[in-house]
Amino acid sequence: MTHHPESDGGPSDRAAPLPAAPLLELRGVSRRFPGVLALDKVDFQLRPGEVHVLFGENGAGKSTMISMIAGALRPSEGEFRFRGEPVELNSVHHARGLGISAVFQEFSLVPQMTVEENLFLGAESTRLGLLDRRALHDRADAILKRLGFPLRPRDRVLHLTRAEQQMVEIAKAFRSELSVLILDEPTASLTERETAQLFKLIEQVKAQGVGVIYITHRLSEIRRIGDRITVLRDGRYVATVDAQTTPEGELVRLMTGRVYDELFPKVRFKPGRELLSVERLTTASGSVVEASLSVCAGEIVGLAGLVGSGKSEVARACFGLEKIAEGHVRLKGEEVTGQGPKRMLKRGFFYVPPDRRDEGLMMMRPVRENVSLPSLTLAPFGNGALLDRRGETDRVRRLAEQLNLQPPRIERAVEAFSGGNQQKVLLAKSRTRPVQVFAFDEPTVGVDVGTRVAIYEFIRDLCEAGAGILLISSDLPEVLNLSNRAYVFYRGRVQAELAGDEITEEKVLSHFFERDAA
Repeated sequence: MTHHPESDGGPSDRAAPLPAAPLLELRGVSRRFPGVLALDKVDFQLRPGEVHVLFGENGAGKSTMISMIAGALRPSEGEFRFRGEPVELNSVHHARGLGISAVFQEFSLVPQMTVEENLFLGAESTRLGLLDRRALHDRADAILKRLGFPLRPRDRVLHLTRAEQQMVEIAKAFRSELSVLILDEPTASLTERETAQLFKLIEQVKAQGVGVIYITHRLSEIRRIGDRITVLRDGRYVATVDAQTTPEGELVRLMTGRVYDELFPKVRFKPGRELLSVERLTTASGSVVEASLSVCAGEIVGLAGLVGSGKSEVARACFGLEKIAEGHVRLKGEEVTGQGPKRMLKRGFFYVPPDRRDEGLMMMRPVRENVSLPSLTLAPFGNGALLDRRGETDRVRRLAEQLNLQPPRIERAVEAFSGGNQQKVLLAKSRTRPVQVFAFDEPTVGVDVGTRVAIYEFIRDLCEAGAGILLISSDLPEVLNLSNRAYVFYRGRVQAELAGDEITEEKVLSHFFERDAA
């Protein structure tokens, strides 16, 4: 089942007996870090006008590979060829000069700057040696309109949502002429409408002969836009296969070396007493307007909607991260409206944020400290003002084993782990104290299929143990397959409540937009 990229041998090649010469080619490329061989003699070809998907678990070598192609890293050995000629990519600037532009999963924006300043940072328009702000604004406005992104050039990035910041990152790649476009989990924070717009743009650049390297853990996206798939595992090349004809199960097997019976586990819902009640809640910012919902013990309640619909903000308001202007929040029958995160934690409500780097974790601190942080005053982590280092270490080590943290080194800094393992650390934090209601906001953003399965099983086990789960996701299949009830948000309001067999893709999507007045 392994196909060498020189021979390819996939179904797409039989349909096209004379494939285009490679636009970009890697031959026997390796990259070593101290004590780690991140990439081991990998071969890869990108043709003009194709979407070539890089597929693999977190830590498989995908990020290392695209960082080298983008000029951010130098290979330890091996050869790069661009348009048939050997090339050494000395820097990001050098790569961009060749038309190679990357949109990385981790943002590289300056929060204090505006959208237009970020778009052209390092490539500003000047006039007589001075910054030409009018030209800067006009160029940024033209790019954003072309891409169809609802952004204002003069808005400061720090005031944008994560999805809007993702749009800025994507827009940066389109500021100059492209030959190779690298997209690393570009839809992780986008919903269906924004994703569809991005895919239209990809089709446009494909038609212009641009080669696209695309990283995603969403199998449905591979079918929608992929031409070929190269699978990496543990830094090594595994196979190059056809994106349209290779079964999903075979892709997962190639990626992990394991066979999964199903991606989404079956959940035995046993709804009990109401744990969380939200009545006509309106936030001070206006992001949520008169929203009402409930979560019972033993059920998973999904929240769906477009970016900015209010689905995340309602959970943040319940947890005390968004100021509430009107309405009520009750937890286990008690009024908790406007209480802060510290009090909500004590009352048994835990919110897992979507941005693990900025809100969820201390990246430079070890796993042990991150996991124990919400519960330092509770046994076994501490007793009042004193910490119990032995009890803390034992408890964190057990949680790391339960979540299969790899490697299981709890004294290692979180930033040294792959994205999927960082997400496991974030989830482990929620298991350090008694919790009755969990709010998971985009819990699988940027993680591989194997980690997704582990996270889904983690959520299932919590539900079946009697917890109430609020699942907020821009990945619609998660809401469809894991929820027994779902609320659809539009412009801050609850547009619909669906239950059981009503939770279908057609019905959920039909409420994503404004309905005609009755």
